Amino acid sequence: MKNTALIVILASSWISFALSSDVQQDEAAPTPPVGTDPSASRPIFGETIQLFNGENLDNWTAYFINGSNDPGAAFRVEDGILKCAGQPIGYIRTKKQYTSYRMVVEWRFDPKAGGGNSGILMRLNGEDTVWPNSIEAQLNSRDAGDIWNIGDFPMKTDPKRISGRRTKKMAPTNEKPLGEWNRYDITLDGERLELKVNGLLQNTATECTKIKGFIALQSEGVAIEFRTVELQPIIGHE
Repeated sequence: MKNTALIVILASSWISFALSSDVQQDEAAPTPPVGTDPSASRPIFGETIQLFNGENLDNWTAYFINGSNDPGAAFRVEDGILKCAGQPIGYIRTKKQYTSYRMVVEWRFDPKAGGGNSGILMRLNGEDTVWPNSIEAQLNSRDAGDIWNIGDFPMKTDPKRISGRRTKKMAPTNEKPLGEWNRYDITLDGERLELKVNGLLQNTATECTKIKGFIALQSEGVAIEFRTVELQPIIGHE
């Protein structure tokens, strides 16, 4: 009986120790709150690259419907402003390719000429053509924040806001009056795209094919001006 009692006491002590150890392990490594993504991380940005240097178009090449690859066919630099005449139809694009980045673009339309159309093309790849395979951040007046899928670029957007190749922005337009500067904050991080117009989140996309591609500014029939086109590459996550 004494041996049996001793065994019971020892077993009980061992169970108490084991439970105490489990509690200590749980306190040292708490379970992430429900609904959080343990793999979520913040991007690490590299140094800012001025795609438009305010002086010339040396960092750009072009494609226009008339076959010209001279950026000067539709774009010129005056007083630090990049001005697009809108004709011929086409685009200027970077000479280098980029995959993941945060980009800031500032643009405005001439109130005398009226609003019009243009766009920022990302991950442009394949053959240069009027409508190249790419993701477009829309610049058409009153439609900034829309996403256009050009050339059937693999990506996913909210099906409730899709109309053909267009994914309409989330909120009513928040563009400023013609003649005032607007700002796009664009983050293309791996498979995810986020578009902010004048500080307001207007659109997102997921499962964007992660490939290197050029960045382009469209010439699409109407005069438009740019004063900032800069990029911070995403070089990692934390």
